[in-house]
Amino acid sequence: MKVADISQGTWLNEPEMVKASAEGLFVTAKNHSDFWRTTSYGFIHNSGHALLNEFPQNTSVEASWVLDYDQQFDQAGLMIWSDEENWIKAGVEYADGAPQLGAVVTREVSDWSVAPVTDWMHKEVHLRMSRQDDALTIRARCAGPWQLVRVAPLDPQRSWQAGLHLASPTRSGLTVRFTSRAVGPRDASLHD
Repeated sequence: MKVADISQGTWLNEPEMVKASAEGLFVTAKNHSDFWRTTSYGFIHNSGHALLNEFPQNTSVEASWVLDYDQQFDQAGLMIWSDEENWIKAGVEYADGAPQLGAVVTREVSDWSVAPVTDWMHKEVHLRMSRQDDALTIRARCAGPWQLVRVAPLDPQRSWQAGLHLASPTRSGLTVRFTSRAVGPRDASLHD
């Protein structure tokens, strides 16, 4: 993996505030920001924040951030984006009283999967998305080995962008400190 400029890219929905420092990229989400399409909730939201760069075939992107948020539906991680009906976000979302590692896969409607990671609070989280052929492999870690989060279908005929993601559906004031971004070749295999 090659370290990349953490602040490089184009914002899909400008956040409230962005500040770069030696400690990382501090980003404050706007109130009521989110990405979701229809399933169960019945609404469509395309107001979350993503700092996007090209995401070509057979490449990967990684990001890290400090998990220090604890309000309902606060979230940070990575997103890949084609258009409003085709995107995937993954990371840690605070839901139902705990930080939850998961992903939302959207192909016209959204599909959400989560698992609690309570011991990750106040630590640096690392997330990796690897694109190969018709699939996206999502892995995460926190002071340990990579663990598989999800393997999701990805239309190879579409153009995709990838980058840092955050949103705050229920409040104002969420600031996330992103600590790194890296890009490189796709993972060598699905299973190590």
